[in-house]
Amino acid sequence: MFLHVDEVTCLTPYRLRVRFDNGITKDVDLSDELHGEVFEPLRDEDFFRRVVVNTETRTIEWPNGADFAPEFLYELGKEVKQVA
Repeated sequence: MFLHVDEVTCLTPYRLRVRFDNGITKDVDLSDELHGEVFEPLRDEDFFRRVVVNTETRTIEWPNGADFAPEFLYELGKEVKQVA
């Protein structure tokens, strides 16, 4: 399954709300995933909040180039039930 990210919102440090192009929204906790040189800067809460959707790759990204695959985010996340 190929997924893309349409929107991202920072909820709390290390937690994001991610809306995917299949219409599903999930809350994703990345607190246990920030390992390695490229992800170390994301431990700074202010830096973590600078997450955006890269319109070319259609996934989340930070100013230092750190990113996560949409499929990984989808598997890790917990679906947010939308109120009708």
